[in-house]
Formats: sequence, structure tokens, C-alpha cells
Amino acid sequence: MKAIIIGAGRGSRLMPSTKDSPKCFAQVGDKRILDWTLEAFRSNGITDIVFIGGYQIDRVKEDYPDLRFYHNDDWPNNNILASLMYAEAEMTDEFICCYSDILFTPKVVADLLDVDGDITVVCDTDWLKRYENRTEHPSDDGETMRVENGLATEIHRDIPDSEAHGEFIGVTKFSKAGAEQFCRAYQYAKDAFSGKPFREAKVFEKAYLIHLYQEMIEHGVVFHHSDTDGEYIEIDTQQDFSYARENWR
Repeated sequence: MKAIIIGAGRGSRLMPSTKDSPKCFAQVGDKRILDWTLEAFRSNGITDIVFIGGYQIDRVKEDYPDLRFYHNDDWPNNNILASLMYAEAEMTDEFICCYSDILFTPKVVADLLDVDGDITVVCDTDWLKRYENRTEHPSDDGETMRVENGLATEIHRDIPDSEAHGEFIGVTKFSKAGAEQFCRAYQYAKDAFSGKPFREAKVFEKAYLIHLYQEMIEHGVVFHHSDTDGEYIEIDTQQDFSYARENWR
């Protein structure tokens, strides 16, 4: 199993913390966000770790020479989905991918590894607690999920809070077969929608990961889910940053 961390964007909503360093360098407790991520993976025996960088990638290369790197050199003009695919060469076997601006515990990874499924997304069922007083990133901006019988049936920002099972935290596990399904779906969507609107994205190149996930779900691809009860924090704004520094242990 390998891990792929998607960390190309600047994180403009976390300014001024990202003025001169990548978002994943923001300090929470005694570690950077990236250090917490590496700890979560390495505690579970995952040591083959890929980092997709863009903004300030040289800083990450200098400080983390043990990682393997892919450079999203068009990061100002694309988004998470396109960024992940810069590491498509790594997707010939099983892997876990994650956003670079999130905190999650080693237990989240351990529980995810225990789920037997070709594609498994991690869902925080205690998600609304973090949205109390989160005015800069309200709950209707969350990547929320509906589930049924152990499967994710919808991943979308428009699910009413009362109907959501939880929030997708940005961590996904793919088996070899799941990786093949994902890469095929991406290529199909790229061929059909490049330069055109794709779901809620104005153009395909600006699509989020969940846009392709939902497209796959609607075409019958099975998505399992692994739940966590709050062992996760997203750091998107300065308000989130303050919350993390006060609450993450």
C-alpha cells in the first residue's frame, strides 16, 4: 500500500499563513499538518509516500527528501481532481489518497485498511460539531455523504445537514481494481468534458474529487465507506486553523 498526498494548491483562504510556505506546513501543536499526515500513515506501516506539489514545492522537497514527488505545474488553473492525476503512474496498484490540509489520526487509517472494498471513502459522522461557529466555512460547503447498507450512495455539497450520514474527509482507499475503475472514469470524463462544464465545476479542469466520485456512483460504481467519529479536522481558513490549534491532540 502506498499513500498519495494532494498538496499543490496555495490555500488562499489560509493567508497569511500560506504567504511564504505551503498550506501543509501550517503548525498545529508541535507538528506541521504534513507531519501529522505522515505519522498517521507510517504508524500503519505505509512508508511509500508520494506528494503532489505545486505552490512552494521546492520547500517540501527540501524538508522531506524521503517522499517521492510529482509536480503539478499548472496548479493555479486546475483543482484537486486534475492535481491527483499528475500521479496517475502510481495508480497501477492499491493506494490511499488524501488532501494535504486535513488532520486525521492513525486510527482513521487503521479502520480504513480493515474495510474490504475496491473503493472506500472515509466519512466523519461527528462532522456537525466542527461546524458550530464555523462562519467562514459553513456546513453547506461540506462534502457530505448519504449511505445505505455500508455503501456511499451520494457525495455532494447539496445534501441537507439533517439527511447527511457525515462528511467525506478527503481520504480514499483504492484496491488495484478500484484504481483501474477510477482511472478509466477520469479518462472518460476528461475526453468528454475538457474545457467544458462538469457537474458543478465551471470547467472540467476545476472539478473537485467528489465530482468524479458522484459521477462514478451514478454509473453504478460501488463505493464503500469507513466511518470516524470526529478524529479529523479540516484546515481551510484561519478560523479552522485556530480551532485546530485549540482542539487537536
